[in-house]
Amino acid sequence: MSTFETFKAPSGFLLPSYHAVPPFFTKQPHPVILSDQTSKWITLILSYARYRRLWVLRIDDAELKEGGDWCEVFWNPRTNRQMKGSHLEYLIDTMVSEGSAFYEPPKQNRSVIVCWKRPEEWAEVLFNWAHSTGQLNTILTYYEITNPEVPSELSDLPLVLLRRAINILIKSGRAQTIEGTEGGGIRFFQSSGK
Repeated sequence: MSTFETFKAPSGFLLPSYHAVPPFFTKQPHPVILSDQTSKWITLILSYARYRRLWVLRIDDAELKEGGDWCEVFWNPRTNRQMKGSHLEYLIDTMVSEGSAFYEPPKQNRSVIVCWKRPEEWAEVLFNWAHSTGQLNTILTYYEITNPEVPSELSDLPLVLLRRAINILIKSGRAQTIEGTEGGGIRFFQSSGK
């Protein structure tokens, strides 16, 4: 067996063949190669996050070999290669600038929410869920949306990402926030054709 084949990780995720190429784990100095490498890393990170439903990525995740959610991606025991924190920091900065992640909490650069779906996509998922479950014109709490009785694509969605999706729906006239003593809620309206 060649070490440059796809590999099924313990989670079941299929790692691409380039994950087995040792230089993939080292930030490349040549701009063209770095651009290609960065694109592949971001695609891998987003795919893995979607597969595992991971939301948070920290620079410290690059340093873990065991017990972390991201170990399968940032460490390859078959080639004995591991992502360096400085390389992951570069990737995170790039992801933020491209809109596939945002710093959380704000005003720091060590932890991000990974957007394997953009907030605009989550807004559509949210609205379609409200429509298909008969929740239009009903006030729902944030908890009810992210912890529905019947698990949905919105299950466990981070509150900060949910709020971004809701703000997009508010701007399009399809939702309204309701202030309340227990954190308030959201009401969805029939699409206005926007």
